[in-house]
Amino acid sequence: MTATAAPELDRTVDDVARRAQEAFDGLSLAAPGLRADALRRAAAALGDHADELVAIAQAETGLAEVRLRGELKRTQVQLRLFARVVTDGAYLDVRLDEADPEFALGPRPDLRRTLWPVGPVLNFAASNFPFAFSVAGGDTAAALAAGCPVIVKAHPGHLRLSERVAELVAAALVEAGLPAATLQLVTSQDAGVALVEHPAVRAAAFTGSQRVGQLLAARAAARPDPIPFFGELGSVNPVLVSERALSERADELLSGYVGSVSGSAGQLCTKPGFLLVPQGTAYDDVVAAAAAQVPEHRLLNPSIADGYERRVAEALGVDGVRVVHRGGFRRDADGQGWATPTFVAVGLDLLRTAGSVLLDEVFGPFSVIVEYPSEADLGAVVAELFPGNLTLTLHLGAGEPGLLVARLARHAGRILLGGWPTGVAVTPAMQHGGPWPATTSDGTSVGTAAIGRFLRGVAFQDAPQELLPPPLRDDNPWGVPRTIARRGESLGW
Repeated sequence: MTATAAPELDRTVDDVARRAQEAFDGLSLAAPGLRADALRRAAAALGDHADELVAIAQAETGLAEVRLRGELKRTQVQLRLFARVVTDGAYLDVRLDEADPEFALGPRPDLRRTLWPVGPVLNFAASNFPFAFSVAGGDTAAALAAGCPVIVKAHPGHLRLSERVAELVAAALVEAGLPAATLQLVTSQDAGVALVEHPAVRAAAFTGSQRVGQLLAARAAARPDPIPFFGELGSVNPVLVSERALSERADELLSGYVGSVSGSAGQLCTKPGFLLVPQGTAYDDVVAAAAAQVPEHRLLNPSIADGYERRVAEALGVDGVRVVHRGGFRRDADGQGWATPTFVAVGLDLLRTAGSVLLDEVFGPFSVIVEYPSEADLGAVVAELFPGNLTLTLHLGAGEPGLLVARLARHAGRILLGGWPTGVAVTPAMQHGGPWPATTSDGTSVGTAAIGRFLRGVAFQDAPQELLPPPLRDDNPWGVPRTIARRGESLGW
């Protein structure tokens, strides 16, 4: 739904928002089994058309077929995982307080609390995950599982794919019995911005640049009725390596670092933008040799290529930056950019002096090796230079105490003790979010806890059974887990 003139845009936005609101009235009370079945049908529809969808995605994004097939599988798994969440019902966090005239603080009424869907959700799709963070990705799956209709703002980098996925998934949801307009798609930037401000939209999710995310978050906050806005805005994901770890397995660590930076041409939100190693470490030969083996990879679109070319030039232009391996960069006849990885090295003092020119994220296959003088200072260095990230990784030697771990947890949503941050497991315990500027608010966009972003608490006091929503009724028709505070319990506290 693309609009060009303002009146047409207004009609488009109002129609989309109205239809989403109408869908919410039915979807919010749809039985868990119905919603779970709809999510599974959506996953099946994607699988049934995998060859077609992957071919479109390849043409639009330049990502490799094996990567796209894995991402499509991940997208199906996310939908099925949330079907299990809906069926289980624990996400509703149902709490029942029996009426208690002898409660310790005075008579207590009958209170029943559950989590309730917030309403229509606006989801801005990401450029770098055309399946997993797009039309049918994790944000959409979590919102649908919560009982919220979803309006997706398609990313311009893969419009044909977005339209086809929306067509398939919307049909599957309706065939399962969910209301029409449970999933809708808009394609124009103006429509997306207008919907952030539309009163029918009750929450928004965004994955993209810090600049655009901040603008949208500001609009969401400036509404007469501000709405929750979950924005994932970027992360540099520092990797800290101790001297003992390097002495034990330097080649393995350095080769793993190059692989993590280079995967998908570095176009991952968890790419390690910085590797911190002890001063005087010998790393050039291993890093350069591993980087030289990485084949060139197309960047997602000409705009991404423009940004990568500009940011690498800025970083290389800083006096004192030493090039460990200079990767290639070229443009083809269509304006697409093709790159191989570049690695540079700096001292800690130069990193401080250069500031944002080096510290800001470079989206693509580029990373900075930082030499630190003392392990004792690493906690302070992270707090000063890397205050908010999706991930922080710590490589230690055998038996080495992890004294830094508690301090690192202040500055990232996921702390890795070994391994590499690229590759985000879709599983209940995953946290994919972090302190500012990684995200605009606490929460996660991966894992089953992601559903909490689209729910709000509602309590019913002294309500007749027939007026209560199903999970709060005595007969518990949805069969959800419940915590019950019994009458008289407070007397034994």
